[in-house]
Amino acid sequence: MKLSRRIVLHLMAGAAALASVPPIAIAQAYPSRPVRIIVGFAAGGGQDMMARFMGQWLSERLGQQFVIENRPGAGGNIAAEAAARAAADGYTLLLVGPQNAINATLYDKLNFNFLRDVAPVASISREASLMIVSPSVPAKTVPEFIAHAKANPGKVNMASAGIGSAGHVAGELFKMMTGLVVAHVPYRGLAPALTDLIGGQVDVCFANLPGAIEHVRSGKLRALAVTTAARSEALPDVPALGEFIAGYEASSLFGLGAPRNTPSAIVDLLNKEINAALVDPKIKARLVDFGDMALAGSPADFGTLMAEETEKWGKVVKAAAVKPE
Repeated sequence: MKLSRRIVLHLMAGAAALASVPPIAIAQAYPSRPVRIIVGFAAGGGQDMMARFMGQWLSERLGQQFVIENRPGAGGNIAAEAAARAAADGYTLLLVGPQNAINATLYDKLNFNFLRDVAPVASISREASLMIVSPSVPAKTVPEFIAHAKANPGKVNMASAGIGSAGHVAGELFKMMTGLVVAHVPYRGLAPALTDLIGGQVDVCFANLPGAIEHVRSGKLRALAVTTAARSEALPDVPALGEFIAGYEASSLFGLGAPRNTPSAIVDLLNKEINAALVDPKIKARLVDFGDMALAGSPADFGTLMAEETEKWGKVVKAAAVKPE
């Protein structure tokens, strides 16, 4: 179909008018309709819950609904691609998690480039994982576990929620830094892995704190350490793994991203509101319940962290020769 010269001129004039709108006017007009936050996992999981309470905060602050859209599959890649390919107008956001940094190297052929195609909006938190062992394992401390594994090379099994999961690469990093020979046993999710850990079919697991904390509190599993650089407020008596292995850190970074070229005025507005949430006592308490530490900062700060995490886990994936299923 050939457009008339008049229509073309109207379209060009409209585009020019939009380009001339000052950033402050764009921010003041946003949002004028519901905004979707895409989550790469099913409803009810930890990332879904984080997106929902942050979405509720943004809805209340900005006067429009922030609707959660769950797009599970391919380890979070389906959601990331949907966000990367969406219109860069501020009405599609992505809950960024550790899978995005890991998948950038884990998968050889993706239809998008995470760091290039997803613009950083705001960091939300770092989430601890727990190094937990079955009650049948004699070790009660990290040094005792290392000694036990060295005395039984190849006989100690490490469960994970799946190949390339955050817990898997955290465990591979532990193996690399200690020189231990530990067999990896991937499961289809954390719940069945913890069930077998409780039953003694496997020996150790690096599990996200929200998914494992109740098993620890009930005494069904023994926590040897948290994987963050510092101890977690949720389990202050559990040491950080870095207290025994200098430089070890394997937390999960969460935040919000948007399609690249999303107007900076919109990104800055969202960043401002999320940072406001992170100093709110109720939001901070919710994050502690998740085993998370609030992590405020600018979009540039979050972009730097995204790049650092992608590089860090890329090295682990390559060194451990991790391949997707």
